[in-house]
Amino acid sequence: MHMTASTGRFQMIDITRKRDVFREAVAIGKIRLKPKTVQMIENSKVEKGDPLAAAEIACVIAAKNTSQLIPLCHPIPITSITTRSTLGKCTVEVEVTVRTTAKTGVEMEALVGATTYLLTVWDMVKRHEKDSTGQYPSTSIEFIKVKSKTKGP
Repeated sequence: MHMTASTGRFQMIDITRKRDVFREAVAIGKIRLKPKTVQMIENSKVEKGDPLAAAEIACVIAAKNTSQLIPLCHPIPITSITTRSTLGKCTVEVEVTVRTTAKTGVEMEALVGATTYLLTVWDMVKRHEKDSTGQYPSTSIEFIKVKSKTKGP
């Protein structure tokens, strides 16, 4: 079904009169993996390469393209994207910080970045996560949320 602005069912919020201000959002999430898979990541034994390095690049690309993925999200000039990951016994956790000086916030960009980071890790290690039937009984992406957001000087 094709929607147009004339239907009144969807509309992008008008931010024309808002002023540019500093904004920051931090999103977090984790992927649950087999302990053996986490050890492979830690010991640089994943055949496809370094999942965390690939995930960091994917995060940046995704955050910068958020408005192309989420229909009513404004395109904004991102000024900084940083990632920080932590390996647990059976998890990889990520924290993504996105900054801008703009008329609207960067929560969606941080969430899209964190989600893409975790999906990329999954893609890089999926071979080791499958069971004998090709399923992923112990693999999950969890707890993606906005940890914090800041607006102003």
